[in-house]
Amino acid sequence: MEGPGRIEEQDKTVDDRFQVLASIDCENLNRTKGNWYTAVPPLGRCNTGLSPADYFGRTLVANLPENIRVGIVHVAVAGCKIELFDKNSFQTYSATVQPWMTNIIKQYSDNPYAHLVEMAKTAQKSGVIKGILLHQGESNTNDTDWPNKVKTIYDGLLKDLGLAPNSIPLLAGEVVHADQNGACASMNAIIAKLPQTIPNSYVISSSGCTAMPDNLHFNSAGYRKFGTRYGVQMLSLLGYKIDKPE
Repeated sequence: MEGPGRIEEQDKTVDDRFQVLASIDCENLNRTKGNWYTAVPPLGRCNTGLSPADYFGRTLVANLPENIRVGIVHVAVAGCKIELFDKNSFQTYSATVQPWMTNIIKQYSDNPYAHLVEMAKTAQKSGVIKGILLHQGESNTNDTDWPNKVKTIYDGLLKDLGLAPNSIPLLAGEVVHADQNGACASMNAIIAKLPQTIPNSYVISSSGCTAMPDNLHFNSAGYRKFGTRYGVQMLSLLGYKIDKPE
């Protein structure tokens, strides 16, 4: 869920109660790794775009009491298989990827999972982890073992962060939907099975979320709608009921 959506003018105004923890140094954004900043996109690496995380956070702060802040830890690698975040075997996969992906992985100290844990532990010093967002699947299309691979990573992440098993909700979004001619839409049937493997997981529908011409990525409007749906689901889990978006 690195986020390739084009950042438009409407995306640049953000409530400062929505914060992002810089996961790498970005001179162009005046951000230093390990510090919190108002979550003006991009939230991922220095030159990425909109992702589901953007309007997830905005939806939360718009509907939570004014004394509550929302922080995002964003570690993502465009186009990767879920295997890249398996701490026990990621090297086998990372050795096979294209140079452009290797360059992204290098920005995360050659180990995106360990980098995620490091950043999450930093975030725990000033907040409480309430949820995990996942948007991945295109590169694992038709991989029926995907839910089990996600569970391995989920279970390990909670353990590494000192959190009780199954204690943190996992929100996993569908890939571009069949109603948008999604190139990998068949993967949604596999994503739908995730709650059978991880009880505290919730699938976020991508139906009606518009896509780019490649039919692989959402466009900016699609990411706004999709991210809002993530936010509505999280609010529900926190005990807040709001009208569901279309």
